[in-house]
Amino acid sequence: MRGATLRKWLRFIHRDLSFFFAGIILIYAVSGLFMNHKGRINPHYTVTRTTYRITEDLSDKNQVDEQRILQLLEPLGEAKHFTKFYYPEPDRIKVFLKGGSSLVIDVRTQEAVYECLKQRPLLSPMVKLHFNPGKWWTWFADCFAVCLIIITLTGIAMTKGPKGLWGRGGIELVAGLLIPVIFLMFFR
Repeated sequence: MRGATLRKWLRFIHRDLSFFFAGIILIYAVSGLFMNHKGRINPHYTVTRTTYRITEDLSDKNQVDEQRILQLLEPLGEAKHFTKFYYPEPDRIKVFLKGGSSLVIDVRTQEAVYECLKQRPLLSPMVKLHFNPGKWWTWFADCFAVCLIIITLTGIAMTKGPKGLWGRGGIELVAGLLIPVIFLMFFR
């Protein structure tokens, strides 16, 4: 195969694989950014905390039952999400709600803290792909990894001359390789 014909095939392979895998590349890139900063932002949920006072006297444990808890949840629109409640401390009630939300009530001060968890509709499923959700995904991810190698190699080989591997492209390639090598050597 002559040089021009080879580069033509490399362009076809590079272009077609790039288009085919563009969606998953973007999904991994966006979710990867959020995973890198998960200490500052929860990629799976938005968490809203609301503190307020209740007017009911709940100091007598014998008077607190599921019905009274449901009445407290009604103004929050969470009555239908009730799962259970208990006393983690003698003067504190913790109410569990479906989906991870909760309500904590200090019966002494009548202060309530409602913590509402809402799943991020697009980002959360994207992040889950990083954690290998099943065997079928392993096969796809392995194919994707191999194709990323092919995309990289075809991209390196298809440009010739001063912008190619023996010119500016080679300098950029070495610089790009040095960054992780330096990090692995000095910042482990």
